[in-house]
Amino acid sequence: MELRGYLVDRKEDIKNVDVKPRKIKFEKTKDFVTSVIGPRRAGKTYFLYHLTKSLRLQEEDYLFVNFEEIFEPINILNLPIIHKELYGKLPDFIFFDEIQALGKWEKQIYSLYEKKRYHIFITGSSSKLLSKEIVTQLRGRTVTTKIFPFSFKEILEIAGISGEPKTISSYEEGSIKHVIKKHLLSQFPDVVLGNINPRDFFRDYLSLVIYRDIIERYGIKNRYMLELFLRSVIDSNCREFSVHKLYNSIKSQGIKVSKKTLYNFQKILEDVMVVYFLKKFSRGLRKRELTIPKVYLTDPGLYNYLVEKDFSKSMENAVFLELIKGSESLGGFEGFDAGDVFYYKTRDGREVDFLIRKDSKLVLIEVAYSMDEEHIRKVRKAMEELNLKRAFIVTWDEEDVLVDKGREIRITPFWKMILVGFGVLG
Repeated sequence: MELRGYLVDRKEDIKNVDVKPRKIKFEKTKDFVTSVIGPRRAGKTYFLYHLTKSLRLQEEDYLFVNFEEIFEPINILNLPIIHKELYGKLPDFIFFDEIQALGKWEKQIYSLYEKKRYHIFITGSSSKLLSKEIVTQLRGRTVTTKIFPFSFKEILEIAGISGEPKTISSYEEGSIKHVIKKHLLSQFPDVVLGNINPRDFFRDYLSLVIYRDIIERYGIKNRYMLELFLRSVIDSNCREFSVHKLYNSIKSQGIKVSKKTLYNFQKILEDVMVVYFLKKFSRGLRKRELTIPKVYLTDPGLYNYLVEKDFSKSMENAVFLELIKGSESLGGFEGFDAGDVFYYKTRDGREVDFLIRKDSKLVLIEVAYSMDEEHIRKVRKAMEELNLKRAFIVTWDEEDVLVDKGREIRITPFWKMILVGFGVLG
C-alpha cells in the first residue's frame, strides 16, 4: 500500500477497534521517548490504541505506524512532513509499533527525538527486540511504561464493576468474587475477553516463546533440553526452583547437558518476560543472589492450562503480579518493581510468600486461599525475626485483625485488596 494511504487507513482501523481501557500510568513528555515494554500478547499495541482514545486525539493530532506493515524503505524523519501534507499540521503524538522492523531505527529515533516537538511512543517485538534492549539502545533518552496482562481492577471495570467496599452490598460482593474467580486462572487479554479457547492460546503461546522468542533469537540448538527446562519451571510455579537439582536429575538419566546451559535458559526466560525468579530475602546482596529462587509466571494460565488447574497457586501468582505491576494494590507504598519483592524464610524454615522492601521499610505478605493456623504462626515468627509491627495475609474471603504482643496481622480478602489495596503500609 502507498504510504500516504496507509497512514490514513490505519487511523480508520484504530477508530473501529474495540479497545478496553487500561489502568496504566505513563509519562506524557517530549523530553524522553516512551518505551512501551512487556511480555508477548500482553497488549502493547492495544495500549497505543487506548492512548489515542483516552487522550481524545483527533486524526490530525497523531501519527501511527506499525513497521511490520510497511514494505518499502522509509525515513521516519519524513513522516511528520507527510502528516502535515495530509492534515495541515505536524502531529503532537507519534506512535511507532514494532520498531525493530525499521533498519537502524536508533539513529532515526534520536534525530526525531532531538527536535523535542513530539510525544514519541515505541514498542518492539520480544522475538526480535527485547524490552531491555530498547532501553539500552536509547541510552538514557527513554522512560519506560510496562504493559502486563490485565490487572484485576481492569477486569472488574470491563465487567462493569467498580466502587468502594464500604458501599458494596453483599450481592455486589458476590458478583465481584464471581468475576475474580472466573478470571483467576488467566489474565491475558485474549483469554479474559473470550477471543480464543484458553488451552489453544497457551499451547500456541508456549510454541511462540520456544521457537520465536528463544530458539530463533538466541540460536538455541538443543530444543529438547529447552522444552524440558521450560516445562520444569512452569511445573514449579509458586515453589522453589533449583537449577542444581534439575541438573542432577537430568544427569542421573544419562542425558548430557552443562549446568551453564541451564543457568543460561533461566536468564533467557527472565529476559523474554515469561518467568520471574523471586529471590529469598537476605540483608546481604551476595547471599541474596546465591539463594534458591521461587518461580512466578507472567500469567498463571501457563500452569493452569498446561499442567493442572489450581486456584490456590493462581491467587498467589496473581498477588505477585499485582505487586510488581506497581498497581494501586499497595496504596501509599508503590513505586517499586520486581527487584524490590522477595520471599522470606524464617530461621526454622517456614516460608512467607512475599517480603517487600522500599527504602528502609519492610512489609510481609502471606497468601492463603484456604487459611489455617500455620499461616498465622509463620507470619508471627517472621515478624519477630524482622522486628515488624504489621503484616498482611491475603485470603479468598476471610477478614480479621489479629493483635499479639503489639504486633498486628491484617487478614484481607483478595477482592478487597484489588479494590482499595492495603492502605498505607508501615
